[in-house]
Amino acid sequence: MDRDLALAIHTSSPDLAMAVATFPWSPDGPVSVVCKATGRGLANVLHQELLGLLPARQWRRLAALAVATGPGGFTGARLGVVLARTMAQNLQIPLFGCGSFVLMARRLAQRLLQEHPGGCAIQLEQPLRQRGLIRGRYRITAQGGVEERLAPQLLTTAAAHEEDGPWLHYPAVVEPATDVVELLRVLTERYAMGDSSPWQGVLPLYPAAAAERP
Repeated sequence: MDRDLALAIHTSSPDLAMAVATFPWSPDGPVSVVCKATGRGLANVLHQELLGLLPARQWRRLAALAVATGPGGFTGARLGVVLARTMAQNLQIPLFGCGSFVLMARRLAQRLLQEHPGGCAIQLEQPLRQRGLIRGRYRITAQGGVEERLAPQLLTTAAAHEEDGPWLHYPAVVEPATDVVELLRVLTERYAMGDSSPWQGVLPLYPAAAAERP
C-alpha cells in the first residue's frame, strides 16, 4: 500500500481538530478537517473521531504525522501527543511536533506583514484562572517566517508587567480548524527540508511545566 497521506492532530484547546490530506501536500490542495468541541470529554471521542476521519485500515497509507504540542490543558495536550507518538512508532513514520503558539504566530504573520512589511515582534498571552498567564514571543520576518524568541512560559501576574518592550500584544487564542491546517503546512515544510523528526523527541508542553519567574 502506498504511503500517500498525512495527518495532523490538534488537542491543545477544548476543541479537537484533525486534518488529513494527500502527501506530499500542496497548501492549496484539498484537506479533510474534523473539528469538535470536546471540553473534558476528549478521551471519550478522540479515537472515534479519528476513525471517522481516517479508518484504521487506511493508517498504513500515512507517510507522516504532525501534532500540536501545546501549551494546553494537561489532559488535552497529553492525549493528542500520546496518540500521535503511538501511531508514529507503530507505523515507523516521522512525527512533527509544533507548539500551538507557533501556529498562532504563523496564522497572524500574513495579516501583520500588510501593516509591518519589514517584519515585527509579537507577544502572545494566554491568561490562566489562578496562576497568572502564559507568554510566548515571536519575530515575524519580512519574508513571513516566524522565529520563536521566547518559548511559552508561565509567569505570575505581577511578573508579567515587569518586562515589556517593542512587542505587539495579542491574545493566544486557538482557532482549531485553521491551526490544524497550518500544522499540515508545518509538516510539509519540515519534511521537504529533510527533517526525519523521530517520535521520541515530541513531548507535550503543559503550563505547569513552563518556567515560572519569581
